[in-house]
Amino acid sequence: MAAHRKPRQRPLTGPAARTAATLTLAGAASATAFQGVGQAAPRLTPAQVKAQVDKLYQEAETATEKYDGAKEKTAASEKSLRSLRDQAARRTEQLNTARSALGSTASAQYRAGAIDPSLQVFLSSDPAQYLDRAAYVERVGDQQAAEVTGVRRQIGQLAQLHSEADSTLSRLRTQQAGLKKQKTTVQSKIRAAEALLSRLSASERSQYESQGGSRSGAQSGSLGADRSAAAQAADRSAVRGPVAAPGSRAARAVAFAYSALGKPYVWGATGPSSFDCSGLTQAAYRSAGVSLPRTTYTQINSGQRVSRSELAPGDLVFFYSGISHVGIYVGNGRMIHAPHPGAPVRLAPIGQMPFAGATRPVAGT
Repeated sequence: MAAHRKPRQRPLTGPAARTAATLTLAGAASATAFQGVGQAAPRLTPAQVKAQVDKLYQEAETATEKYDGAKEKTAASEKSLRSLRDQAARRTEQLNTARSALGSTASAQYRAGAIDPSLQVFLSSDPAQYLDRAAYVERVGDQQAAEVTGVRRQIGQLAQLHSEADSTLSRLRTQQAGLKKQKTTVQSKIRAAEALLSRLSASERSQYESQGGSRSGAQSGSLGADRSAAAQAADRSAVRGPVAAPGSRAARAVAFAYSALGKPYVWGATGPSSFDCSGLTQAAYRSAGVSLPRTTYTQINSGQRVSRSELAPGDLVFFYSGISHVGIYVGNGRMIHAPHPGAPVRLAPIGQMPFAGATRPVAGT
């Protein structure tokens, strides 16, 4: 009886193969399309977009302040490293000169030969003159011993300089890595915010940017409906005239802030054409001859702390629990600040963000 065998399948060729491939690709494309529909991002309301964008910008600003701090430390380390290397170069030159002088003395002694002092007195035609010369040679020997000690000391100092330079270089590389990390964080937050803003209509985005991303607490159905009572009260009080600063340096800082109105926000910038928030306040007081540290969390400790009720023009006002934003108070419940990317330096009520504290960099002068 013949064995039953399964017929052997022949590979598809020609038109049949092309047809099968087409069907396979079509099936894959359909599956991908259904997956895409299932994973499509939900439609957000303008208020929801604003809430998420505000959060992303706040996180970006926190990362920016860390970036600014790391950048400042990196610059200090670079300066220290240059100084150490300059010192090492000078010490090396001095050491080489001292070594050369010692070498010349040693060579001269070798050429003169070593003769027993008593024999030199015996052979000398003028023993008195020899004794005078011997005393001089002894003094020269003492000087040479001091020079040897000096060279040894210079070698030790040079080794210490090289050790400090190596340590500074290691610290610098760590800071540079941190700087790169913070830069990446800032950029990713800003890109995410911009992607969300792209979902808004042109008029909605214009409204958001005109408000500077006012970041108060509650959210509701429209972009303009989340203003707090404190912010609205500050706006009403802002119709009053300007308030004089308590001192000339504070007045110059306020004047600088007014002159910066309209300039773009650029993270990490300290002027003169663009600023981030702490870069603006630092530049304003630098124009008044006052040196402020670079970051919000260090600026809040510069000067005298003041309460919200005691605010005067020129005071620095800080926001959020992490002290991640700062502006310069100009009176009537308003400040000038650099809000975030896309929002230039502007006037704003201090009630639009969670108030964290204030400091007065200069007192009455």
